[in-house]
Amino acid sequence: MLLTIPFPSWLSPEIIPGLPFRWYGLMYLLAFGTAFLLYRRQVRERHFPMGEEELSGLFFWGILALLMGARLVATLVYETSNIYLRRPYLIFWPFRDGKFTGLQGMSYHGGVIGGIAAILLYSRFKRFDYREIGDMFAASIPLGYTFGRLGNFINAELYGRVNTGPLGMVFPHAQELSASEPWVRDAAERAGISLSGAMVNLPRHPSQLYEALFEGVILWLIIWFWRDKKPFKGFLLCLYLWGYGLFRFFIEYFREPDADLGYRIELVPHNIPVALGHPWSSFSTGQIFCFLMILLGVLWFIIASRLPDREPVRLYPDSGALPPGISPGEKESARKRRRRLRKKLQG
Repeated sequence: MLLTIPFPSWLSPEIIPGLPFRWYGLMYLLAFGTAFLLYRRQVRERHFPMGEEELSGLFFWGILALLMGARLVATLVYETSNIYLRRPYLIFWPFRDGKFTGLQGMSYHGGVIGGIAAILLYSRFKRFDYREIGDMFAASIPLGYTFGRLGNFINAELYGRVNTGPLGMVFPHAQELSASEPWVRDAAERAGISLSGAMVNLPRHPSQLYEALFEGVILWLIIWFWRDKKPFKGFLLCLYLWGYGLFRFFIEYFREPDADLGYRIELVPHNIPVALGHPWSSFSTGQIFCFLMILLGVLWFIIASRLPDREPVRLYPDSGALPPGISPGEKESARKRRRRLRKKLQG
């Protein structure tokens, strides 16, 4: 009797079988759309001096820089065949053997680098306060990020290491393991899987869902709560760098590292298979990036808390008119929020 959860049989990477429209691509659109709506809501609630045209321009260049950074880091850091070094034009070429494949392989940390660069450049060009822009992005991105990890789950990729507990899930395309290994036979027995061949597909941690919950929903709730309580400009970006870095660092212990990369740092040598366990003294590429992300958050906290004009502006002066395109319900909601903020400031 199978004691773990089978992967939903009705889930398929393709929205319509036979057509090149995949759930993963749709999840990206939902992610960008969610971040855009949350960002625009903050602009309207605070009466931030940014028009619709400028907001759209910021997101256009931000998404473009994010995708470029994500793709570059994925191909230069995670690809070990050196194919992109030999033929760099393939980095942004979405076709393989005459077929459309999209850009397969993205690095989240590369996307962060690209996004931060876009914020700095756009803010300087348009004369916006980059700290305010960064804070509003920090309060918008995590909830959108949730959809990206759901896309990974639908693709049945980036699964975790072997887990025979109640949260273990059998992914259909997970790497099969040799039944000749004692630990594999033991795990199969505990999961209630009968061995009928030389290879077996063992249940794994659904680490994509762990990340969607902690790095997405929970991190967003924390930052959203602090958006009206931040002690200085740039504080929400600190929270984002710390929160994502910490959550992802520990969830990496449940993920199986890339087979061709393994652990980049091993403080204590070991012979534990990467599919079985992740020693606390070994660190994957993602964990190294997360550690650097946390250090960047600490450095930015020290700098931002000492910069001139660091006092947060919770409500910008009312110009007398709300931005165009707002429904009556949104207008009333914005007015109520401004009244609440004014009371806080006066109290």
